[in-house]
Amino acid sequence: MSTDTSVPQPRISGFDASDSALLTTLLREAPIGFALFDTDLRFTRANDALARMHGVSVADLEGRRPAEVIPGELGGVIEASARKVLDEDRPVPDVDLPVGDRHWAHSWFPAHTAEGEVSGVVMVAVDVTDRVLAERSIRRKEERYRSLVEASSQIVWVTTPAGEVVDDAPEWRAITGQTHEEYATEGWLGAVHTEDRPRIEETWHSCVTNDRIFEATYRIRTRAGGYRNYDVRAVPIRRDGEIVEWVGANIDVTGKREAEEMRGRLTEQLSAAALRTARLQQATSMLAEALTVNQVVSVITEVGRSAIGADRSAVALLEEDKLRLRMITPGGIPELPGPAREEIGIDGASVMSIAVRERRPFLAENPTSLRLQLRGEEIADFVRRTDERAWVGLPLLAAGRALGALRFSFTRPREITEEERVFLEALAGQCALAVERATLFEREHKTAEALQRSLLPDRLPQLPPIRLAARYHPATRHVQVGGDWYDAFPLGDGRVAIVIGDVMGKGVKAAAGMGRVRNALRALALNDPRPSKVIGGLDRLFNATEGWEQITTLAYAVIDPATGEGSISNAGHLPPLRILPDGPPRVSTAEAGTPLGWPSEREETSFSVPPGNTVVFYSDGLVENRRRGLDAGLDEIVSIAAAAPSEVLADPEILVDFLVDRMLAGYDHDDDVTVLALHVPPKTA
Repeated sequence: MSTDTSVPQPRISGFDASDSALLTTLLREAPIGFALFDTDLRFTRANDALARMHGVSVADLEGRRPAEVIPGELGGVIEASARKVLDEDRPVPDVDLPVGDRHWAHSWFPAHTAEGEVSGVVMVAVDVTDRVLAERSIRRKEERYRSLVEASSQIVWVTTPAGEVVDDAPEWRAITGQTHEEYATEGWLGAVHTEDRPRIEETWHSCVTNDRIFEATYRIRTRAGGYRNYDVRAVPIRRDGEIVEWVGANIDVTGKREAEEMRGRLTEQLSAAALRTARLQQATSMLAEALTVNQVVSVITEVGRSAIGADRSAVALLEEDKLRLRMITPGGIPELPGPAREEIGIDGASVMSIAVRERRPFLAENPTSLRLQLRGEEIADFVRRTDERAWVGLPLLAAGRALGALRFSFTRPREITEEERVFLEALAGQCALAVERATLFEREHKTAEALQRSLLPDRLPQLPPIRLAARYHPATRHVQVGGDWYDAFPLGDGRVAIVIGDVMGKGVKAAAGMGRVRNALRALALNDPRPSKVIGGLDRLFNATEGWEQITTLAYAVIDPATGEGSISNAGHLPPLRILPDGPPRVSTAEAGTPLGWPSEREETSFSVPPGNTVVFYSDGLVENRRRGLDAGLDEIVSIAAAAPSEVLADPEILVDFLVDRMLAGYDHDDDVTVLALHVPPKTA
């Protein structure tokens, strides 16, 4: 008898083995279960292994049917399978039947007589517990792997060692929409974005060729036609040291990428908002120091360019009639063809006029938007010839009152975000306040400067042989006039009075205080010109008319032009500089006294200017500033005077300019500078 199974089939005739000794050994020693059934399905022979399997003896089995001796459903299954062999005359192989905690693979074969008639059934049971457990372990691993892949949204694909697709990947095709034929032809690369594919394909082939792990990120075309971002990692699988396949796992990272991009955009927006806030704070600080309209324009121009990237900026202010805008920045009115014009009607078609007229921001993110909002052939002509491509107009409003407009422009189309619009409106508000303050300051400054200059002498008296020269330079840092002044006037007895003073403070108040002191000094000098009497009289007047907070210093001298002899009294002012023809320059060491109005017994000292000598009176603006202290300034003026050429020392007009230029070089001019030089030429032979 022979079958198509791997289990040997003994040739049996009438259930008698051809070799009884071999059969006996087989039944006793074989590790498999073995049994013979007759046509009534009764055990005729069984080995010990089969009897032990069912917990009975061989004697218990012989002559009985499986259902009678084997408990539970197992006996019925064995009997039914044997019945099927008898009925169909063909084997029933490999039925896995658990017996206790073991698994046995049962096979049934028909036994035939010499004439070919079915004479019974042979049953063989092989212990396959280890195989079953191994298969279960493999299935569990596969299930865990499949669950892990599904839980992590991974898509797995497999290629040959050369990177070619062999197995189908239904999960992949379900995402990409590739047909079976498309996947078989191009594989997973066929769904990669066309912009990413050259880079990914080159990297993939390089990894396959050089046996390196493949890791990349690319975009995959989905079934719906869109694209999603995937991370991929493919590793070579080895067997006996040789690569047998590549396994790749793709995971959808679109959500992660979108979250990262959103986080990046939020970070950029927060950074931009922080930068705009810092710019606005900086602008507020800078505008607080801007005292003139031009300084305000300079600040706004810088902040606009740095904060929002504007390429150009302009500021225009309303004229007093409220009908015209006057440009503050040079270059004329933008958007108007023809020669540059500094004014435009408030009803005109321009970015600034609309912003002022409607009192709202004007935004045009591109030339089309500008043409639609402004209209007119002039605007169309402007758009054709300009390189500007976006515009912003902002009204300057102070307490609801229009002062003018800001204009920013860009050489590229530019959409202003809501955050930028809020920033620009806040900037325009700060600019409006600064413009209003600067306008008031300039008006006051012009008034104070006119008052101050009206109180300075138009020209100095020239009483031979002495020569006088003076200079007055208002401060340039804050552009505020102060209380510095000088004066020289002849007295009734032929002598000349010389005075230099400083009323502390700035603006109209300081200039007015200086005027009162100057006029009072002249009146006192005409009555009694002696320095001690004049200063004493000023003390009394000062106490009666000026407040304690007002500090005024001055030096007053009376000189006889014929002899160069005279006297001087100092009320807290800086010591004069004496330049000698035969010695180094020096600063007077005489006691300066106290400012006007302070309790003091005024004294006067002799004051002589021999031929060839020069005496220079000056205010603190010449020798002292933010970076140079008073002592250092006094030392420096002495050094500069010592280095002056003889031709400079011989002409007081040249000397005062020489001293001012060199003392102010390299320093901010943050205070008024007043200089008065008295020179007595040397006697000629």
